[in-house]
Amino acid sequence: MDKYKHGPLDETQLEELVERETAKNSVSRVPPFIRSFGYAFEGIYYALRTQRNMRVHLGIGVVAAVLGIWLGISGVEWAVLLVMMALVLALEMVNTVVEALVDLVTDRFHPLAKVAKDVAAGAVLVAAILAVGVGLFLFLPRLLHLLFNL
Repeated sequence: MDKYKHGPLDETQLEELVERETAKNSVSRVPPFIRSFGYAFEGIYYALRTQRNMRVHLGIGVVAAVLGIWLGISGVEWAVLLVMMALVLALEMVNTVVEALVDLVTDRFHPLAKVAKDVAAGAVLVAAILAVGVGLFLFLPRLLHLLFNL
């Protein structure tokens, strides 16, 4: 079970988090620029660990990459595929940020909180639908050729 879920942290969790982060920053000999990569990887790990849809999108991306290898797509097609995969995963993480921030600000229903969460989720959906379209455009002709022209 994840200790730090979306929503306000209780006092003990907040103190523990602040203490841990302060200790990491005060004793670290790692330059701040390099340390920032660690924070970014923590964010990616958090999203993968706590967000089911992030794992679903990553899994679909892995399947698409394996399919791309198997079908021998071109360099330009790889670029398009990787950009679409990155877009969907990045928007899923932005959606997680919006949800966390809204939950941090209020634990009661507010119409604007709903708008923020719904629009962020909608952005992920738009990107995912476009990624499926790109995948069909890249893979369907090759798959149909393999099926009917063996």
